[in-house]
Amino acid sequence: QVQLVESGGGLVQAGGSLRLSCAASVRTFSNLVMGWFRQAPGKEREFVATISRSGGNTYYADSVKGRFTISRDNAKNTAYLQMNSLEPEDMAVYYCAARVGFSVQVIGTTDFNYWGQGTQVTVSS
Repeated sequence: QVQLVESGGGLVQAGGSLRLSCAASVRTFSNLVMGWFRQAPGKEREFVATISRSGGNTYYADSVKGRFTISRDNAKNTAYLQMNSLEPEDMAVYYCAARVGFSVQVIGTTDFNYWGQGTQVTVSS
């Protein structure tokens, strides 16, 4: 079983930065593709970014490309999402997700096997 716990959310002004962390309780973290999704009030959960098992490949939603960076530390069983130049439109609950597989170009929620509880990101204008 895999447990994911997000942290690092909070309140930030537009233009500011936050770094989210996702700590995984799993024996072989390096076997998992990791991803971040977000869900704003009244909207469906949407893809943000994924990272390959080794960390060598990443994939981003167009809306965050160039502003967000996904990374991972397999020695610490942790994935990260560095968010810069935050906009009010980025405000949402951010979820960490994990899937057993290889491809990073997967953006559907049903493609992921495990989910965290979410962390709130609030961006004030």
